[in-house]
Amino acid sequence: MKKFSIIVPVYYNELNLPDTIPQLLGLKDKLQGYFLELIFVDDGSGDQSLDILLYYQAKYPEIIKVVKLTRNFGSMNAVHAGFTVASGDCVGVISADLQDPPELFSDMISYWEKGTKVVLAVRQDREESFWQKLFSNTYYFLIRKFAITDYPKGGFDLIIVDRQVVVEVIRTQEKNANIMTIIFWLGFKPVMIPYIRRRRKKGKSRWTLSKKFKLFVDTLVSFSFFPIRLLSTVGFFVAIGSFIYGLFLLFYRIFFGTDVEGYVSIMLSITFLSGIQMAMLGVLGEYIWRTMDEVRHRPSFVIDMIYEATKSHVSDINQMQGQE
Repeated sequence: MKKFSIIVPVYYNELNLPDTIPQLLGLKDKLQGYFLELIFVDDGSGDQSLDILLYYQAKYPEIIKVVKLTRNFGSMNAVHAGFTVASGDCVGVISADLQDPPELFSDMISYWEKGTKVVLAVRQDREESFWQKLFSNTYYFLIRKFAITDYPKGGFDLIIVDRQVVVEVIRTQEKNANIMTIIFWLGFKPVMIPYIRRRRKKGKSRWTLSKKFKLFVDTLVSFSFFPIRLLSTVGFFVAIGSFIYGLFLLFYRIFFGTDVEGYVSIMLSITFLSGIQMAMLGVLGEYIWRTMDEVRHRPSFVIDMIYEATKSHVSDINQMQGQE
């Protein structure tokens, strides 16, 4: 019997989990011939999420694993932690807020059975506010424009990948990166299934603007040389402009014999160039900081505890199922 693992990053989802967990457990009856493994990664939640997870884990120990991280490492690192624990022949990822429909897994796994190693549920539209749509559309437009040109326009979070892809993702050991972008970058030809992302019905999203901006910067710096190339281009044109302006002042002095006055213009030029230099240093700092973060070899996440059924417990369960 093949095993299908589903990773669910959890962060302040106490209102969603009582609906999410039963729906995911319901996949067991829909996916005949598969052993279902649900891996919930508690990413340092400060609410009752962990208690709810442990309650369901005690009821379904043969299906549910709960991975508790020591603190909040971010959703992408939580997914990465889930990959290291998942043991399925294929592995899915879904959010805990039910904005992505779990029933899509049935269609997606059929493509995996045909040999497709990456199956993506691509967002065709969103039942979200204008500003949320604007940010998401802008984000994916810039990623397609400056980083990965064939990246899906609507992006994706709901996926199924083969065990080989999981192994490759774990091998990358890359920090400050978008796991979804890495999966796409690996080059396995994906099948894309369009769907409409549903609005969040319960709870408040912790996916703040600052986290969204960090994800954008991480993705752009990790997969594009555009920021560095932009610095070189701006520096070149500023240098050419300064040289031409210097020739103009020299010409004015030699042929007209008058001093060129302009305290205000000089100060504006200095402040303008200083601003450009500070912006350049900031972009360089982003690359240098990420390089330093890589060479320090700090882990992207730390697992505090894994709650799962013991081997003897699983053996007893299997015997009971065999008797039935």
